[in-house]
Amino acid sequence: MGGKVGLRGAVGSAGGPRQILAPFQPLLMAHLPLASFRPPLWGLRPSRGLPRSHPLSTQSEPHGFPISRRNREAKQKRLREKQAALEAGIAGKSKSPAESTKAWSPKEVVLYEIPTKPGEKKDVSGCLPPAYSPRYVEAAWYQWWVREGFFKPEYQARLPQATGETFSMCIPPPNITGSLHIGHALTVAIQDALVRWHRMRGDQVLWVPGSDHAGIATQAVVEKQLWKERGMRRHELSRADFLKELWQWKEAKGGEICEQLRALGASLDWDRECFTMDAGSSAAVTEAFVRLYEAGLLYRNRQLVNWSCALRSAISDIEVESRPLPGRTELRLPGCPIPVSFGLLVSVAFPVDGEPDAEVVVGTTRPETLPGDVAVAVHPDDSRYTHLHGRQLRHPLTGHLLPLITDSTVQPHVGTGAVKVTPAHSPADAEMGARHGLSPLNVIAEDGTMTSLCGDWLQGLHRFVAREKIMSALRERGLFRGLQSHPMVLPICSRSGDVVEYLLKSQWSVRCQEMGARAAEAVESGALELSPSFHQKNWQHWFAHIGDWCVSRQLWWGHQIPAYLVVEEHVEGDREDCWVVGRTEAEAREVAAELTGRPGAELVLERDPDVLDTWFSSALFPFSALGWPRETPDLARFYPLSLLETGSDLLLFWVGRMVMLGTQLTGQLPFSKVLLHPMVRDRQGRKMSKSLGNVLDPRDIIRGVGLQVLQEKLSRGNLDPAELLSATGPPATQKKDFPHGIPECGTDALRFTLCSHGVLGGDLRLSVSEVQSCRHFCNKIWNALRFILNVLGEQFVPQPAEELSPSSPMDAWILSRLALAARECERGFLARELSLVTHALHRFWLRNLCDVYLVSEAGTCPRSSGSQIPRQGVLFLCADLGLRLLAPLMPFLAEELWQRLPPRPGCPLAPSVSVAPYPSARSLEHWRQPELERRFSRVQEAVQALRALRATYQLTKARPRVLLQSSEPGEQDLFEAFLEPLGTLGHCGAVGLLPPGAAAPSGWAQAPLSDTVQVYMELQGLVDPQTHLPLLAARRHKLQKQLDGLIARTPLEGEAETQRQQKLSSLQSELSKLDGAASHLRQLMDESPAPRGSEH
Repeated sequence: MGGKVGLRGAVGSAGGPRQILAPFQPLLMAHLPLASFRPPLWGLRPSRGLPRSHPLSTQSEPHGFPISRRNREAKQKRLREKQAALEAGIAGKSKSPAESTKAWSPKEVVLYEIPTKPGEKKDVSGCLPPAYSPRYVEAAWYQWWVREGFFKPEYQARLPQATGETFSMCIPPPNITGSLHIGHALTVAIQDALVRWHRMRGDQVLWVPGSDHAGIATQAVVEKQLWKERGMRRHELSRADFLKELWQWKEAKGGEICEQLRALGASLDWDRECFTMDAGSSAAVTEAFVRLYEAGLLYRNRQLVNWSCALRSAISDIEVESRPLPGRTELRLPGCPIPVSFGLLVSVAFPVDGEPDAEVVVGTTRPETLPGDVAVAVHPDDSRYTHLHGRQLRHPLTGHLLPLITDSTVQPHVGTGAVKVTPAHSPADAEMGARHGLSPLNVIAEDGTMTSLCGDWLQGLHRFVAREKIMSALRERGLFRGLQSHPMVLPICSRSGDVVEYLLKSQWSVRCQEMGARAAEAVESGALELSPSFHQKNWQHWFAHIGDWCVSRQLWWGHQIPAYLVVEEHVEGDREDCWVVGRTEAEAREVAAELTGRPGAELVLERDPDVLDTWFSSALFPFSALGWPRETPDLARFYPLSLLETGSDLLLFWVGRMVMLGTQLTGQLPFSKVLLHPMVRDRQGRKMSKSLGNVLDPRDIIRGVGLQVLQEKLSRGNLDPAELLSATGPPATQKKDFPHGIPECGTDALRFTLCSHGVLGGDLRLSVSEVQSCRHFCNKIWNALRFILNVLGEQFVPQPAEELSPSSPMDAWILSRLALAARECERGFLARELSLVTHALHRFWLRNLCDVYLVSEAGTCPRSSGSQIPRQGVLFLCADLGLRLLAPLMPFLAEELWQRLPPRPGCPLAPSVSVAPYPSARSLEHWRQPELERRFSRVQEAVQALRALRATYQLTKARPRVLLQSSEPGEQDLFEAFLEPLGTLGHCGAVGLLPPGAAAPSGWAQAPLSDTVQVYMELQGLVDPQTHLPLLAARRHKLQKQLDGLIARTPLEGEAETQRQQKLSSLQSELSKLDGAASHLRQLMDESPAPRGSEH
């Protein structure tokens, strides 16, 4: 077939069998790392039905340069040198990819340019490009999957392998303001792998997509846009007009993250996509609010709430970050014109009324709240203040009289033992004030400025500017008694970064104690399973100490609270008490009429302008997304969900609230199993943060990005200009971590890498080099399929798997390893431990199939010209089942390659690998031969011994003869069955057996394989001792120097002694081998003349 591929340097001619397999000789070595390798292209045949040409095109990386022929030749030379170094055993302890400072080489990008309408099946009739290119592989497939309905449970119910079981999940709805971050990518990788596996095994799968309206974040974004584009503030528009702006922004920008989920291959049922403010969700929120109110679990009262002055809204306890400060700490806060110092204890004197020289000194970290003080409290048993019980003190700022009260909650050993009481701005003081009948004074306004109760001299000032003015006033009045550094915990709003204030507000709150107790009991009884199980402790502690949940938010974007104030003109004082709740205003009016005894038409109702906390609607998502409160088929079929998978940081934010509200409103747990993945950190263990410059955007990893673009992203962010210029700031960190940018790795490599980290451990440390290494693994699979398709030929017709009979021990071995891989994958998916799956797949594809089986077949599989070869069936089966095993984790690569395999006659062909049956361990168990695998492991040990001998004597080209000798007859039989693959894998010539007791051949190198087995390798005529001895001496000198340095070096802090001893042992063993080789070469030199055809 003469079709040519439009690739620079491509070779279209096919040679003999050695030419076909030559690319795989360096590619498929058993101990090669996942390194990049672009093989020569001889032996590449076009796939079935190849037209004369197809519009494949190539381009260099956007951040790199084209690879010229000279560069490719230089690269291949470097690879040959590296291979020689590996064989010589001196590269074993080389730096890991993460530690390497060498620039990564940009890959040639192959683009799929065959005209294909969105939703049409990709054209796979052309030949495979010579190397894996993610952009080529990932093109067109996703739209086709969606159009064909593969992701819909209705389609899956018709599959031949349908089990009748269901599997349902919902995605944690991402904020519409967000863009994809690495946490999203991890969530999608894990969830999609589980979903695809269940779908392939025949379960009816529903994975519900959705997005969250993100009340605070979205409103803030649109408010900033309004100010930037029109110079307008929100309150200059009506509520309706502002909401119109928000919906327009949502339609224009809110779908971006869903497109990014598609790019990650998330097999969601997009026809069931939900938004937490669509009509269905709004109905569910209203119904939930009404039911909770009617059950006595929702109430409205005036109480202290966590208040964000920057947002001008209440926030929940979970949105308050407790930041410990060791002492004096200066912070810049939103809206404050000056830096503010925290972690300071200010001592203030309160003069005793009637005693000119008497005073009570009080320590406070919040002098700005002094105008709101209504009393000073001491412990009743504190003897220092017994004589002052019942006396009054003068307020240091206003001179008003304040009572000195006694309360047992005061800690006499802390500070002076006297505390000021500010009920309007401290939860502890509010409780104390209620016990003593003290009226609160609200001195801080919603916007963080001081109120009129503070007097003209402070009114309208920012609270932290007022703090400095109050301190100056205390000094002027002689009542300032000192300032000292003081450790403290500062409450910070996680949404805005502002310091949280405690303000008295009338708000709606959810009573959580009863629901929380049920949630704790569900875990305690085992009805709800948290995995990993160590999260149970946090769960139980949180619910044991849970407080009520304030759900009012002073925003316009969100679900407006369905509660109405009954305005009774003649009873003005009862306004706060006369609230009614209803699904509609008409329903609320009926309730109000019954409550007041007046006709509903005469009543005036005002709806609460506040909206509900965003987490309220998110907590309903598992059942509202399925149609609740309506009785829908989806709700009946798929609720409760089979599994909830999310980040461990959402355990209390989201999971706990879903369990509380789901159990209360539906009578069932919303799910019975929760799988929590860890936080993603960088390879140094640091939390990913824009301020550190170490954030990894999955799109940058998938498509690749240059350093300049990364730096531009930082400059467009919200970082302080001083940080951008700092030598240790984010740009410098970024340049150090990614000196050459980020290489294109592709979606499949990113997904596989993320899943390879187990969820049972601590935080996930991710480095780009890991993902790049996985891209090389993709290239190995790609080249393996090119080889297999070439061997199968165009006329090959697969036989049924049950009729396949292995024709050689090697065939039986690879089928046994395939069955083992299937068993390990099944075990990993059932346990929801995907690292077990990735390990099994990596081992089978790379270590078993590529490194061993395909290399061993080099001398036994001639290029097919249409004739049936017995081992073709084994190759086909490895490709078919191996790709199906891989499909849940690498869906694009698996689909691209699986579509090119020939179909089995008489079998119903699945249209896509995504709905093909997943190989079950039971169906392949008859191929398992553990004893054969054990025997072949002995052969692999012999292969390693032969390679070590070749490396020691630097036999890079020669194929020496080999003899094996065993004193055990059984071992002779073991090796006899594998002599041919032993020679191929060991890069040797003919391999024979030396009878037990026979004399060792003269002049041959010798290596013990065990106490009973010796390996002999021919050297005469292949090695020139005079040339090799100086080389051995140089290598020995280098290794001895390393050994001496290691012995002399003081162990690094934290360095394990066992690792150090292993390094010492390895170097000593290598030196011993070199000494033995040098001795043997000197003996050869004494016994014989120079060789006829040495390698030098």
